[in-house]
Amino acid sequence: MSAVGTFLLRRRGRGWHWTDVVTWIWLISGVFLMFGPAVWLVFSSFKTPAALAEFPPSFLPYVTEQAVVPGYDKPLPLYNVTMPDGSSRQLAEVRRIGIMGQMVDPKQPGDIVKVNIKDRTPVRQVDFAGGNYTEPFQHFDFLLFLRNSVFVTVVATAITLLVNSMAAFALSKYQFPGRTAVMLMILATLMVPLSVIVVPLYSVIGTLNLFDSLWGVILPTVATPTGVFLLRQYMLTIPDELIDAARMDKASEWQIYWRIVLPLSAPALAVLAIFSVVWRWNDFLWPLIVLSRKELYTLQVGLNVYAGELNVQWHYILAMTVVSMIPVVLIFVFLQRFITTGIAGSGLK
Repeated sequence: MSAVGTFLLRRRGRGWHWTDVVTWIWLISGVFLMFGPAVWLVFSSFKTPAALAEFPPSFLPYVTEQAVVPGYDKPLPLYNVTMPDGSSRQLAEVRRIGIMGQMVDPKQPGDIVKVNIKDRTPVRQVDFAGGNYTEPFQHFDFLLFLRNSVFVTVVATAITLLVNSMAAFALSKYQFPGRTAVMLMILATLMVPLSVIVVPLYSVIGTLNLFDSLWGVILPTVATPTGVFLLRQYMLTIPDELIDAARMDKASEWQIYWRIVLPLSAPALAVLAIFSVVWRWNDFLWPLIVLSRKELYTLQVGLNVYAGELNVQWHYILAMTVVSMIPVVLIFVFLQRFITTGIAGSGLK
């Protein structure tokens, strides 16, 4: 048995203790709660609009089989029908009026059979609607939205790491009057939601002529109190003697910051990078306020194009939502080893 199997099946004693059963139930429930919605989203993204409108909903992307019937322009959906004598027939539906469906036998389409809808079940098969993914790339500006989101996320994350790390370096390694008060003021801004400062930010962006510009989306959110606090707490663990030794070797403050402090703070920077990517990639409200031209829309604002006043194209929204999740998941997979180290180290002093 592998090491993973041994770890998963280990028990408190020789037999199954009640705590082992509770632990398994708790862990399995947690797995379903965490990954169930994501798996449902992925399968639903392959459904047709008709399948998404079904009630009760199905887990797999089923479609009703259709048959070409002579005398009818379009293929007709097939149903297994229970006849009054108890026999079963496979019929195609021509139309539905109320609770009655007008059906025909595909082999003998001349006779119309009226069937109560409760006496029929659709003939279905699993079918993945790949067009949900290909059509937005072919007929919509999804690639443009994706490019804008990548630009905003990469540039904003790079500037966020630079600005927050410089502030954290000053607040952790320099002694000056009011340092604690400044840090408390920065932390106090955590309690101020974006909706409260939207109007002041709107005025600042208007004064700087950054409306309808991706820089208007990037610049207002590059300095984050969470990032400053996270990096400061981590930089406090770097010995001051190391920095004093660098100063004795005639290293400038910029060299100390760039060549010593930043490399040693790599785990905390990786954690902040993950947070920043998630924040920027999923941001909807601020880009919606700043951007009005369609060619500048980010991905989250662009997905709103599929939601009309009278018609919501859920199959496209779900498919493109899955696509938009892929970059964030990949970044988390590649940087996850830094998360525990960075967060744990940020709590030490």
